[in-house]
Amino acid sequence: MVVFNGLLKIKICEALDLKPTAWSLRHAVGPKTQTFLLDTYIALNVDDFRVGQTSTKQKTNSPVWHDEFVTEVHDGRKIELSVFHDAPIGYDDFVANCTIQFEELLHNDSKHFEDWIDLEPEGKVYVIIDLSGSSSE
Repeated sequence: MVVFNGLLKIKICEALDLKPTAWSLRHAVGPKTQTFLLDTYIALNVDDFRVGQTSTKQKTNSPVWHDEFVTEVHDGRKIELSVFHDAPIGYDDFVANCTIQFEELLHNDSKHFEDWIDLEPEGKVYVIIDLSGSSSE
């Protein structure tokens, strides 16, 4: 397994096609469940450690952020992006997530990645990732 050591710079630009989960709709009634708008933010983790969180975008299923995070990574294996709905009561609701392996980012000796990444269960997120450092087995 490849691990990364160095500086991670990630810009979370926007997300598309986000849909509320059944759990998010538990208090919604009537036809508005078809047009339920989310108050979304993305939590950024590196190897299960919280690195940052985007601002919350109100009432949209296609939020635009342009939030940038820079962090030092030691023996990094993966980046996790988790989308949440900022619930007015109780815990925030999970919407979608994805995992990006450092090994996948470094496989062609490129330290720059810019693309849409599919989220599970639905949606996608556009990110720009720059790596400064070294990788090892």
